[in-house]
Amino acid sequence: MGQLKRMIAGLLSAVLIVSAFTGCSSKGDISSGAAKQDFPVTIGTVTLKSEPAGVAVFSPNLADVILAMGYEISLKAKSNDCDQEDLSVLPNVDPSDPAAVKATGATLALFGANPGDGITAALQKEGILSLILPAAASRSDLERLYSEVGAAIKGGSTGYQKGIKTANNIYLTLDDITRVIPETDSPVTVCYLYDAKGKAATGDMLAGKLIESAGLVNAFAGSNGGQASTEALTISNPQYIFCAEGVKKQLQESDKYKKLEAVQKNRVYEMNPTYMERQGRGMIQAVSFMAGTVYPELLEGTLPSSKPSEPASSAPASSGGSSSSSSSSATSGKTPASSGQSAGAVPSGTYKRGDKSDAVKALQTRLDQLGYMFTAISGEYTAGTEQAVKDFQYLNGMEVTGIADPNTVAKLNSSEAKKRES
Repeated sequence: MGQLKRMIAGLLSAVLIVSAFTGCSSKGDISSGAAKQDFPVTIGTVTLKSEPAGVAVFSPNLADVILAMGYEISLKAKSNDCDQEDLSVLPNVDPSDPAAVKATGATLALFGANPGDGITAALQKEGILSLILPAAASRSDLERLYSEVGAAIKGGSTGYQKGIKTANNIYLTLDDITRVIPETDSPVTVCYLYDAKGKAATGDMLAGKLIESAGLVNAFAGSNGGQASTEALTISNPQYIFCAEGVKKQLQESDKYKKLEAVQKNRVYEMNPTYMERQGRGMIQAVSFMAGTVYPELLEGTLPSSKPSEPASSAPASSGGSSSSSSSSATSGKTPASSGQSAGAVPSGTYKRGDKSDAVKALQTRLDQLGYMFTAISGEYTAGTEQAVKDFQYLNGMEVTGIADPNTVAKLNSSEAKKRES
């Protein structure tokens, strides 16, 4: 398996409008960093006196952030557009029905955009706090987004620091991808289009920065506000166009776009739009997809020793599939011999998502010792454990599957297992 596929191991925003818990405490103010205690915590101008009993999320982007942090256990409800598989067990509720939101046990509602004063006031009457958390616009803004989401859910110390750590972990993985992009004397210009009407990933958006993380030049780096004119697209004439599903056909049929190099050479690639819209683990998949499309040698693990004269233009890279979401129990397997096996080793076997046992707990403990675990050690092979295994497999030069097979267990038990540097 090639270097890029081993990188899909990452993990896997923000003005706050709040009303409910009253009181203020400068000790819990996170405006300049982590607080000394969890609660009360001051976010913006409002102080939360205690940890919310439950959270309702009304933004698929914020749902992605919560999943990346491993805080989904705090969720009680979601809106219908939060379609992540890991949240499928949650009830869908409409924020315009505050009684229904209250019935789920939620005391905190998270929005990606202002739902209107009427809705926030109605929720407040039911004792539900409303926070508006817009998407992050930059790398530093992503840290702020994650830290404030974490602080609101788990407090100004624990949650804040978990947020910073998770955001940095995402960027560690993106930086790993950037480092292996082949050097070239001919920069490759690309763009990402959300539709065929000018909505694009511009230079002032975090989505635009993801293009740069893939070692590419954003054709709309000089545009702002998520809008790019037809003229700007014609002038930049990108070599590759990435777009949301369904947009490719519109580009091919439009007189405005059919003369573009990318369209003429069939270098228009559709990808899951959530990768560019949500700021969780999908960011890593977006960068992997774009880099692997332009530089397919990354997928084959055949990085050139010399600079290529121009990028290849083959079929698009796979966006990376998720591994099985359920399994009964760990099955035993034969562990390959390894040198320097550590004390308290992970028992021989194969472990994957859905398993729950003391052996899984031992696996999590070993991953934590090596710096890979970012969620609680519980004995249950959750999405967080799967991500930790992917990270370990990638940084130790193994095939990235998220499944702790005998080879992975043997490497974990070996004294040669590589630690993750924080």
